[in-house]
Amino acid sequence: MTDVTADVPQDLAGRAALVTGASRGIGFAIARELLGRGASVTITARKPDALTAAAEELAKGADPDRVLAVPGNAGSAEARAEAVDRTVERFGNLAILVNNTGINPTYGPLVDADLDAVRKIFDTNVVAALGFVQLAHKAWMGEHGGAIVNLASVAGLRSTGVIGAYGASKAALIRLTEELAWQLGPSIRVNAVAPAVVKTKFATALYAHDEDAVAAAYPMKRLGTPEDVARLVGFLVSDAAAWITGETVRVDGGILATGSLGSA
Repeated sequence: MTDVTADVPQDLAGRAALVTGASRGIGFAIARELLGRGASVTITARKPDALTAAAEELAKGADPDRVLAVPGNAGSAEARAEAVDRTVERFGNLAILVNNTGINPTYGPLVDADLDAVRKIFDTNVVAALGFVQLAHKAWMGEHGGAIVNLASVAGLRSTGVIGAYGASKAALIRLTEELAWQLGPSIRVNAVAPAVVKTKFATALYAHDEDAVAAAYPMKRLGTPEDVARLVGFLVSDAAAWITGETVRVDGGILATGSLGSA
C-alpha cells in the first residue's frame, strides 16, 4: 500500500469530513486531500457505481476504515440525513463539511432559460447546501464546533453571459456563507472557495473547444486542476485558518485580476 500521508502534515487526524459530490473531479480531489491529512472521509454522490469506484481508489492510499461511501442525491432530504447520520455513527464526529455538489443544466441567455431548470440549480446548489449545514449542526457541530467550506465559483462574483443561472446560484451561496459565518461563530467557521475554470468533466464545455486559447486569458497561462482547489480547502478546514471565516477565497489563476472572466 502506498502511504500518501508520508510528506503531508497530519493536522486533521481524528476529524471526520463529509464531502458531497465527491465521486470525481474537485470533490474527489478534496476527499483525497483531507484523507491524506489524516481525516476520516465520507463521500457522497448520486451514482452508486461511480461512488464505489471512487471510494476504492481513495482507500488504496490510506486506511480503508477511514473511507465511507454513502450514495444519494444531494437534493433529497432523506439522502442528506443518511450521509450525516452514517458519518457520525461510523467515525464518532463530523468536524468538517464540504458542500461541493453543484449542477448546471442550462446554458445561454437567462431570458430563454427554462425556469424549472433554474429552480433545480438553486435547489441543488444553494438549498441542499444549507440542508447539509443544518443537519451537520444538529448532529455534531452545534455542540462541538467545526469547519464548513462551500464550493462557489468566480461566476458568482462576475457576470459570464452564458452560465447566468449557475452564477446567480453561486452568488447566493457566497451570501449564504457570509450569513452562516456570522450566525455560527465562534465555534463553527464557514468559508467558500471560488474557482475559475478547472479541468474537470463538469467544466469541459467551457474549454474543450480550444483549451490553449481559454488558458491564454489567465495570468498563470493554464487552467486549474482539482488539486489546486483541494489544497486550498485543506488549509481552510485546518487550524492554520483558525481566524478565517466568512471569506470567499478565489482560486482562479488570476483571471479576475484581468477584469474579465474570458470564457469562464
